[in-house]
Order: sequence, then C-alpha cells, then structure tokens
Amino acid sequence: MAQPLMPHATASWMVDNTSLSFEQIAEFCGLHILEIQAIADDMAATKLTGRDPVRTHEVTQEEIDKGQADPNYRLKIIKGPEQVRRTKGPRYTPVSKRQDKPDGIAWIIRNHPEITDGAIGLLIGTTRTTIAAIRDRSHWNIANITPKDPVTLGLTTQRELDAAVAKAAKAAGIEPSQTDTRLEGDREALLASLRAEREQQARDAEAALRGEATDARALFDDPFRR
Repeated sequence: MAQPLMPHATASWMVDNTSLSFEQIAEFCGLHILEIQAIADDMAATKLTGRDPVRTHEVTQEEIDKGQADPNYRLKIIKGPEQVRRTKGPRYTPVSKRQDKPDGIAWIIRNHPEITDGAIGLLIGTTRTTIAAIRDRSHWNIANITPKDPVTLGLTTQRELDAAVAKAAKAAGIEPSQTDTRLEGDREALLASLRAEREQQARDAEAALRGEATDARALFDDPFRR
C-alpha cells in the first residue's frame, strides 16, 4: 500500500486535526500503532510539525470524513510518492541518536538472541565489531550500557523489528507462539514512566509558581520588606 511522503509528520497532523483512530492513522501512514501513540502523547524524540495530507493532495477531505464516521474504514491515498530505498550501505542514523545504538543493540541481544549480528547491523546501522563487543561485554563503555527498546529510541521501526524477529525465528525453527512477548511489557513500562515524569514536572512547576505568588504577597503586605 502506498504511503504519504512524510508519514510521521502526516500522522502528527492527523492526531491533532482529526478524530481518526490510532489504527486508521497507523494504517494510512504505514506506521506502528505505538508510534502513533507516542506522537499523541508528545513522547516522540522530537516534536513533529504536522503535514496536512489534504493540502498536499495525498488524501481528500471526503475520505477523512468517511474514516471519522466509521472506525473500521481504511483511508485510501490518492497517489503515493515513489519510495526511494537504500539498496546497500549502512543505515543512516542521526548524530543525536548514535549514542543510543549500544543500548538498542543490548536490548536486541537480550530479548532476541536468535537475531544474527548481520541482521542487527542492518536493523540499527552498526558494525559487527561493535555488536560482538557488546555481546561478549568487552565494549569500552559496557558499564553504562542499558538495554532499551530500539523502536522507542527511534533507531528502527516496529515493522522492521518485527520482520527481523520473524525471519530469525523462522531460520532458528522457533514457533510463533515461542517468540518473546516481553516487548509490549517493556513499552508500556516506559510509557508509564514517561507519563509519571511529565506529571511530576507539571506538579513541580505549579508548586514553584505558588511559592513565587506567596513571596510576592508577603512582600506587599510587609512595608518594611519593600
């Protein structure tokens, strides 16, 4: 199925400007539903600027209206752009995320040991030497490496990770029912932690504002402190 030219920016616009379900947005943009949830919760790595797919002639307003009226309706893109894919060479990772690679590698090694080093390298965009160093714990920074979900870190997409897991499981002769199910638990725990942190920051800010207001009233009431 064709996808919008900028799926994450399009998803951000749809979350903010429509009542489409997360499933409908994920299907239209070719993303995982948890990525849509992260965008809706403002937990994405960067705050996205929405891209209106109606103005860019990728979908009609009538099509969006149909989707809003029926949660089971699948939106149809008018015309998808040509998808340009890299056929060789390592995956490009933004500089801001490169420091997270060891954490993502460690997570895959811990949760999906059936995935080969070559597959991990293609998935995250790293070298076999780095993967081997993390695997045998000889990496120079091993003491500070904490396994973290590479999808949450923005190093890969959920679909690519799922495909790599399925391929490795098939090669290893692992039945689908035997595949690791800890992914969802880790994701939910991280989302809960981020929500709690955001709520605590809001409470701290409110407390600081109340403290400033109290100090101001005390100064106004006490003429000797002016």
